[in-house]
Amino acid sequence: MLFNSVTYLTFLVLVVTTYWIIPSSGRRFLVLAASLLFYGFWRVEFLFLIVLSAFVDYFASLKIYDEKHPRGRRLWLLSSLTINLGLLIYFKYAYFITDNISMVGKSLGHDWTFSLGNIILPLGISFYTFLSISYTVDVYRKIFEPIRSFWTYLTYVMFWPHMIAGPILRAHELIPQIVKMPHIKLDNVTNGIKKIILGLFLKVGLADQIAPWVDEAFAVPPDSLGGLDVWTMAFGFGLQIYFDFAGYSLIAIGSALLIGVHLPQNFNWPYLASSPRDFWKRWHITLSSWIRDYLYLPLSGSRIKDSSENGIDIQPNPKATSIRFALALVLTWLIMGLWHGAGWMFALWGIWHAIFILLYRLTMNWSPFNSSRLTMIFGWMLTLPIIMLGWIPFRADSLRTSLSLWQRVFDISSYHSLAFRENFYLLVFLFTCGMLLTWFFTHTKASVLNQTWVRNIGEIAAYSFMIFVVFIFLRPVSQFIYFQF
Repeated sequence: MLFNSVTYLTFLVLVVTTYWIIPSSGRRFLVLAASLLFYGFWRVEFLFLIVLSAFVDYFASLKIYDEKHPRGRRLWLLSSLTINLGLLIYFKYAYFITDNISMVGKSLGHDWTFSLGNIILPLGISFYTFLSISYTVDVYRKIFEPIRSFWTYLTYVMFWPHMIAGPILRAHELIPQIVKMPHIKLDNVTNGIKKIILGLFLKVGLADQIAPWVDEAFAVPPDSLGGLDVWTMAFGFGLQIYFDFAGYSLIAIGSALLIGVHLPQNFNWPYLASSPRDFWKRWHITLSSWIRDYLYLPLSGSRIKDSSENGIDIQPNPKATSIRFALALVLTWLIMGLWHGAGWMFALWGIWHAIFILLYRLTMNWSPFNSSRLTMIFGWMLTLPIIMLGWIPFRADSLRTSLSLWQRVFDISSYHSLAFRENFYLLVFLFTCGMLLTWFFTHTKASVLNQTWVRNIGEIAAYSFMIFVVFIFLRPVSQFIYFQF
């Protein structure tokens, strides 16, 4: 059941209406039942896998909390992590691992072949694995007390708006909202509907419209392309994946808001970032914070513990050298790249970001301008092309193709010819300008645009237009890009 389908919208209306009609005592079970139905609509047999995985983490977290001996607590945590990561590795990386082993064997003159059969990747396995890991780790760190009700914990894992592709919530963010039954608020309903409309518009009105052009472009052999063609491809896919994933996140946040559950913001105009580090504070925000807290900080030697007044307290490792921080950053980004996909292209994408974040750390205190505004503009002009070029290995079909496309960018002689139809260059240019203008009009301080009546008329016109576009393009349903991760 995809968010961008009439089936989902019908499902959402029925669930939300029933949620507010029935007594509050039954709402938690309705949410669980709706989540099971939502996921089971794809493949019902994988529900048993998720329930089993959730029970393991639920049971292990109780043992971690009740165990007094540090070694016993570590063993229970290790057991939970082993099962979670083992399932993820089998379903997502088995082919990748065996293919690379076969390649090594072939280079050594051996025939190392493996028959794994047909492994189907469970929808959203990377995301709900992260949910489970953060839960048991937080219990181990004594940041969060485990839930005694398995059904409440299962609802946290399977909560349908965010289960497949985020936002990635921690247990202390979502479980109290599930346990506490909220009262209906008109603001939540109206804001939820607005976010759903905007999300659908980004997906079906923008991402799906540029997708065929991007697919056609990446199917062309790199040797036939010029430098401007590669830039257009990079910007085209960068816009597509942004509209696609931001649209999904908005629909997820809006859907949860309709039943009074608040999910955190996941995107904040990432292509307006003034540095590579700033970009990752704006793009997939919940994943970035998860990677920081559960991967980068532990690798760097920083300690994380509970602070009763301030929540999570981070204590940097005073003995850690700059080399350790750099190695932790590179390893974190390598893992993050492979988390997105089982391929060396994704690893290259991760290393690309690691390199530029390291370069930013070395140069962050230098600027050719005295003005902070000019510094930010200059930083944006450098950051945007870096981020867009980074999407090349994320979208290309192989490592060789990625490197060939990057090579064309730096081949000055290749800029004299164009390989695509003029409409593709124009579409990418208009989408980029439209995004920048939208940001400007929503953030401008101009007195005329800040008047209430102007804002109201503009909002009515904008949402009317978006509803019209969604109505026209909703029929051809296409999967969200991040569903494959």
